[in-house]
Amino acid sequence: MRGSQVFGIALVSSIAFAPLAEAKSVSFSGYQWEVRSGQGGPGPNTWDDRNAWVDANGHLHLKIAWRDGRWTTAEVYMPQQRLGYGTYQFKVIGRPDLFDDNVVLGLFNYTRPDVGPDATNEIDIEFAKWGGSQPQMGNWAVYPAVTGVPYSHQAYSISLGGTYSTHRFQWSSTQVFFQALHGHQDGNANQMASWLFNPPDYVQRIPQNPLPVHMNFWLFQGRAPKNGQEAEIVIAEFKFIPAP
Repeated sequence: MRGSQVFGIALVSSIAFAPLAEAKSVSFSGYQWEVRSGQGGPGPNTWDDRNAWVDANGHLHLKIAWRDGRWTTAEVYMPQQRLGYGTYQFKVIGRPDLFDDNVVLGLFNYTRPDVGPDATNEIDIEFAKWGGSQPQMGNWAVYPAVTGVPYSHQAYSISLGGTYSTHRFQWSSTQVFFQALHGHQDGNANQMASWLFNPPDYVQRIPQNPLPVHMNFWLFQGRAPKNGQEAEIVIAEFKFIPAP
């Protein structure tokens, strides 16, 4: 669940959606995304729709910025569309391995009220050290399809040789397979890390329903960056390949 902690690991917290008269949206990688604004978790943070935009190359920028005397963060999400089993791939430009201890990048799908409550039905790729409580920057997590079942988490070390990397998960009803790779690619070369989550009780431990995709760039527990610097990350492409 977003904003809580288990064994020093910060989990993603629930998103409170306030109705907006004219919510900002952006078109990116063939999908329409709503840009979040207002207060709320995870963090809690102040979400500013000026912190997310698409450039002339079609790349999505997410920024943590000091605005109007406070730190502000960014999130985009699919307001209506839900994607099901298949491959979710994110091509990133930047150095998530060098993030400040309080900076978090999340690339994930997330539950809706008709699917299940917070702390269920979520698959996460996250880059965070959770305020410095863990040494690894890479995080993968799968939240169960039902309440009362613990979530599953795998942390891994990430070290990039450049600014291009590819991150993906392949989701089916029985397993989730995560990969982190050097460079921008659709193949499997130069893999940094991987994790196959295939529990025997998969009906309970793996989401079974289509979910909307989110991308957010935020501050752990709403804390200021330890280095006092603004931060920006670029998502060059999001690709979804439905399962056959």
